[in-house]
Amino acid sequence: MKKLQILACAFVVLLSFTQAKAQINTSKDAVLTAYYGVKNALINSNAATANAKAKEFQSAVSALTADQLAEAQKDKLLFDARHIGESNDIAHQREHFAKLSENMYALVKAGKFNSAPVYRDYCPMKKSYWLSESAAIKNPYYGNQMLTCGEVKETLPAAQ
Repeated sequence: MKKLQILACAFVVLLSFTQAKAQINTSKDAVLTAYYGVKNALINSNAATANAKAKEFQSAVSALTADQLAEAQKDKLLFDARHIGESNDIAHQREHFAKLSENMYALVKAGKFNSAPVYRDYCPMKKSYWLSESAAIKNPYYGNQMLTCGEVKETLPAAQ
């Protein structure tokens, strides 16, 4: 009987750990998904949607705990997202998106925030990078003006 109680207790602990880990991964995926929302709005040259998506990104980042993301990293992400979210000027949004992309790359490169492969793309005209969920080039810095301008520079595997 005692062994059965120990086994049941161990099962409950394991189940709790698995659920907690899944919740952490979901919140981390939410950050990258929100980033992609900003990127896609910029691809479509839609400043109002970029503004709204940047606010969603801020919420996703703010929801992370200190053990998921250091305060210094969080502050860097929130700084540029706040500028994108406060502006309706697409050029200004794109300027901050370049820095936001650099900071997101550092997190993904460190093995965080991606449960699927991430493509690091480069725009030679802007001399800036962005992250994408797809290998197909869709340039957020110029939208329809130069939609397919750029190339995949690196493919980051899914985080373990």
